[in-house]
Amino acid sequence: MLYFIFRTYPKVVGETGGKNYHFLHETGDVESLVYGTVRSSFEYSGQKCSACSRLYVPDTKWDQVKDRLVEEMKSIKLGRSDDYSSFLSAVIDQTSFNRIKSYIEHARENPDTYTILSGGNCDDSVGLFVEPTFIQCNDPKGKLLEEEIFGPVVTAYVYDSTKVDDALDLVNSTSPYGLTGSIFALDREFLVHAQQKLRHSCGNMYLNDKSTGSVVGQQPFGGARGSGTNDKAGMAVFMQRWTSPQAVKEALNPLPHWKYLYMSS
Repeated sequence: MLYFIFRTYPKVVGETGGKNYHFLHETGDVESLVYGTVRSSFEYSGQKCSACSRLYVPDTKWDQVKDRLVEEMKSIKLGRSDDYSSFLSAVIDQTSFNRIKSYIEHARENPDTYTILSGGNCDDSVGLFVEPTFIQCNDPKGKLLEEEIFGPVVTAYVYDSTKVDDALDLVNSTSPYGLTGSIFALDREFLVHAQQKLRHSCGNMYLNDKSTGSVVGQQPFGGARGSGTNDKAGMAVFMQRWTSPQAVKEALNPLPHWKYLYMSS
């Protein structure tokens, strides 16, 4: 039998997935949210770890957000990857296609909870194509808001604008993941408050920007909770993860006896 002997426990830097969010405050800019959501949720067919897949919108802004997002999605082209006018293309494999489709079908089969506002069509006859899909969910703990889908599907929950702290608590508690998240607000006091409330909800937080776009060497990246060990690639402290420190103490005066001081007579 072959034995592998380690000098110390193996060190692991881990990253898994995410259930990344965009949170809009009453003071937030709708256009920034809409453009950021389209880019983040549907780029690369939504198959990247930091893609936005859940959206929290105050009831006072919902009609505006819904109309603008549906309008923008009409101009998104789904097509061949070698067609440079395509914004997104096929998903990675059949297993992924089936998984994404199952979530869309779950929404379609539960109309009391979900409303498909745009997209929702899947076609694997030639390639594995899933339309960019925008869904509203009236259950804050709905399956599409909790579980990672890893595809071009974004699910929105409309919250009561008079209970914004409750909405922030929902964001923090709904998913086990903690990769990326965005807060859209022009109220600086609220940004600071929300950032503090959501400090454990993501490893990378964005203020008035989409939840994607981190470039190692410019912005350190890494998530916690179910998303990984939160080791920030791109930070100096990242290198310390691979070291094995040793503490050394040297005595210059030898012990005169073994007794405690209070035992000395």
